Amino acid sequence: MEDGCPRIRRRVSVCKRNRGSPESLGVSRTLAELQPAEDTEDETAAGSRRRKTGSPEPAQENDSEEDMFGDYNSFTEDSFLAQVDDLEQKYMQLPEHETDSGTRDLCSEGIKTNLGINTVSDFTDSETNERIKRQSVLDDPGEPEPGRDLSFDVPSSQILYFENMQNSSKALGDQSTKERDGNSHKSSNDNLTYSHIEQPQQNNHFSNVGVSSEMSRRKSIRDHLKSAMAGNARAQTPVFPRSKQLRETLLSEEISVAKKAIESPSDDLGPFYSLPSKVRDLYVQLKGIKKLYDWQHTCLTLRSVQERKNLIYSLPTSGGKTLVAEILMLQELLCRQKDVLMILPYVAIVQEKISSLSSFGIELGFFVEEYAGSKGRFPPIKRREKKSLYIATIEKGHSLVNALIESGRISTLGLVVVDELHMIGEGSRGAILEMTLAKVLYTSKTTQIIGMSATLNNVEDLQAFLKAEYYTSQFRPVELKEFLKVNDTIYAVDGQAAGGMTFSRLLNYKYSDALKKMDPDHLVALVTEVIPNYSCLVFCPSKKNCENVAEMLCKFLSKDYLNHREKEKCEVIKNLRNVGHGKVCPVLKRTIPFGVAYHHSGLTCDERKLLEEAYATGVLCLFTCTSTLAAGVNLPARRVILRAPYVANSFLKRNQYKQMIGRAGRAGIDTAGESILLLQEKDKQQVLELINGPLESCYSHLVEELTKGIQSLFLSLIGLKIATSLGDIYQFMNGTFFGVQQKILLKEKSLWEVTVDALEHLTEKGLLQKDSHGDSEGLQCHFRVTKLGQASYKGAIDLAYCDTLYRDLKKGLEGLVLESLLHLVYLITPYDLAAQSEPDWMVYFRQSAQPGRAKRSCSSRCFRRLYWEESVRTSCQKETNIWSVSEKFNMPRGYIQSLLTGAASFSSCVLHFCEELEEFWVYKALLVELTKKLTYCVKAELIPLMEVTGVLEGRAKQLYSAGYRSVMHLASANPEVLLKTIDHLSRRQAKQIVSSAKMLLHEKAEALQEEAEELLRLPADLPGLGSSNSERAGSHAGDTTLC
Repeated sequence: MEDGCPRIRRRVSVCKRNRGSPESLGVSRTLAELQPAEDTEDETAAGSRRRKTGSPEPAQENDSEEDMFGDYNSFTEDSFLAQVDDLEQKYMQLPEHETDSGTRDLCSEGIKTNLGINTVSDFTDSETNERIKRQSVLDDPGEPEPGRDLSFDVPSSQILYFENMQNSSKALGDQSTKERDGNSHKSSNDNLTYSHIEQPQQNNHFSNVGVSSEMSRRKSIRDHLKSAMAGNARAQTPVFPRSKQLRETLLSEEISVAKKAIESPSDDLGPFYSLPSKVRDLYVQLKGIKKLYDWQHTCLTLRSVQERKNLIYSLPTSGGKTLVAEILMLQELLCRQKDVLMILPYVAIVQEKISSLSSFGIELGFFVEEYAGSKGRFPPIKRREKKSLYIATIEKGHSLVNALIESGRISTLGLVVVDELHMIGEGSRGAILEMTLAKVLYTSKTTQIIGMSATLNNVEDLQAFLKAEYYTSQFRPVELKEFLKVNDTIYAVDGQAAGGMTFSRLLNYKYSDALKKMDPDHLVALVTEVIPNYSCLVFCPSKKNCENVAEMLCKFLSKDYLNHREKEKCEVIKNLRNVGHGKVCPVLKRTIPFGVAYHHSGLTCDERKLLEEAYATGVLCLFTCTSTLAAGVNLPARRVILRAPYVANSFLKRNQYKQMIGRAGRAGIDTAGESILLLQEKDKQQVLELINGPLESCYSHLVEELTKGIQSLFLSLIGLKIATSLGDIYQFMNGTFFGVQQKILLKEKSLWEVTVDALEHLTEKGLLQKDSHGDSEGLQCHFRVTKLGQASYKGAIDLAYCDTLYRDLKKGLEGLVLESLLHLVYLITPYDLAAQSEPDWMVYFRQSAQPGRAKRSCSSRCFRRLYWEESVRTSCQKETNIWSVSEKFNMPRGYIQSLLTGAASFSSCVLHFCEELEEFWVYKALLVELTKKLTYCVKAELIPLMEVTGVLEGRAKQLYSAGYRSVMHLASANPEVLLKTIDHLSRRQAKQIVSSAKMLLHEKAEALQEEAEELLRLPADLPGLGSSNSERAGSHAGDTTLC
């Protein structure tokens, strides 16, 4: 409409309404007469989109005596449109009612956003500035909002949505509210304001008719039906402030610009490396990162990165490698609209990354999904609009890639990021990682692979395998100084010196005779130089040594250390008691008052999390820990001390040494980091070779790990139909990391012979069958998987145990005992875990000698599994906690928990195994619930809360007691209220819990919507549908689900 003339939307109750699309209401037609041709086309297009998204099909006839929507009118060209046109002409002559056209357009744009209508346009700088100005006007409480009747723009089920928006607008201080209230009438059902414009006196008869009509319908059944429908609409439709809608619109516009920028050949990277400026703001807000390091900028602007070539980059620990990977992942999710897989080495790191990125997912509109332990859905849900960031362990990442290949969706995976790439050379886990990457390379030419590590040597082999570019830098945000200590002398590591080290200083600490005897390595002197004002890590060779060193240090520390943050340390002990069901480790109880604690796998997850949080906040200033901390969560320190150059009984490797000393120096806190390696004279020469030598090379374990390596690879290749003939399999093997290194690794056999031997072994084991057609010996010899083979690779079962598992499950069907969990837990006790350690047989015999226990006669292997099965079953009992099970079976509580985690993971694998074999149908329903029970081992009411990443048993109990009973409660919680309600919860943790809950809730809602849409979608292969009809069926799917 020109000359700033307002649009008149007036509701008139004269006759019955024939329900149709928004255009049939007459409003669009009226506007078309008042707008230029271009606006008319836009309005028509918008109406068409509204029909597709929300409006039901118009009823052709209505024979009902009672019109359910009688308060709307049937509009005809001869009656209503003519009257509205006359009214419009008269109103246009009133200059005092002129409205700012810019504000009117903004309102119109906000309405389109609410209805899910995406406007595509070219975004210039002037337009962006104009939108920002409009947002500031909208957010200003003192600015009145333009009057507008929204009810004619939307289906009836959405009217209450706009009512709430109008009410929230009034609450912001709309100065024109009173004037409008005097001239508007409301429906008795909807309580909606239908006009914000003062009408001329001569039109009052329309209002009178509407009021009388409303009163006559009060007792009608239509009123009740409409009230119920309005209630449903109110419950199902979230209400968002207009300012938030505008911000989301601006974000989508920036993403559109970023898409064009990232696809263009120019060097202009936009506001933040081809990402919306909101990403930069989120990094400042959530992580405090205001500027990237120079090497990060250089890496992100590499020509190879912009061309989406595969990339390997290597920097020292704490150099900021992860941030580069996160920016590349966000580019893929937001700009290229592809899914992303991030592979991390440990479950704890997966959960930490889930917590930190959930806030980004909520703000930027993508899903963050966890694939670790027993969590993960195969195949993953196919999202309609939003993309997914899968964060997975090595094993779950492999299963996820298999599922995507099988479902034909591997091309939807735009990027795979691998942290700690050097792990490709570590045993069976390295073999699984190699298989994952090899399959991605072979099946998807559009998927980019990014690998990062702090300890890489033979990069050329990895480059050849991944067909990748390489970038490296020696940058460290905090300088690292390396030292060696021999007796009471400290030497600085100096690669330029003749002996590899130079004298630095002598220790100046007065030692008593008793102290010299208890602390021959002068640990007390070294740690007291930094604590309690700075933090310190002491790496020990074994778990027992960690506890002994922590106690020894506290015996000789000054009593003054007890006063440092005394109250907070008491809180830590109290929290440990809460998560330990009233029990605290005696060692921790003695050491925590001094600010000292041990950290190793013997602790439960709750205990480790509490201690890590206390260390990160400075309440604890010293950890005695094992080498696993170096590869786990990021806990840097001012000084790192290596108690001895050994890990268990093995001499330290340079990779391990680099990871440990890499924890020294905290960016933004310390100006320098120090590492001190303690050694004896006998180890001096070997240590000098260690610190001055090259990093260890990575070598493929694909063939060395037969059942978890090459045999498992061949089974999945044939099962997924990636390669089914001998020639294709051999060609695939040439493209693996092992194929690149075959000249180094194969001494006696050729790659062809290794391939043939592995296939023959699988055939003899009954997992593969040769195809009877074609050549049965040469390159064209084809294979297919048997049912057992398919179940084995889909369940990710170690092929060394697949036949044993089958026999045990088959035997179980003969007499499955369900009066307790005993039989089922025995079947899902991991075979490899049971063989790793020696049971305490006296404990087992005491348990088996209890009244009511049947005597068992079985093999040694069976006895071992029964022992571990008993400990797992006891842990699953409702009133039993980890501490009591630990004491009962004389095992570390952390080991009990890892056994439970392993059993839950293996139970998930057995479930997928049984799903492929019809004879094991009975196990399917049983194992679903058992897997959930093993995963959480808590009362049923706590399980929904523990599904949220970062919420463990202790925290779940606190939340449940405070009234937070479900994921919806947590997702709707205010972090500040949560902070005041829950004891010992930091602001950062509160925000992460709420973000993770929101993400989980969005995932579940999206999954249900996808399922409903899939059910209502017309099948593409429906008989009688041609190609054009098939396309039309797909386009109507969205309409069907919204009806």
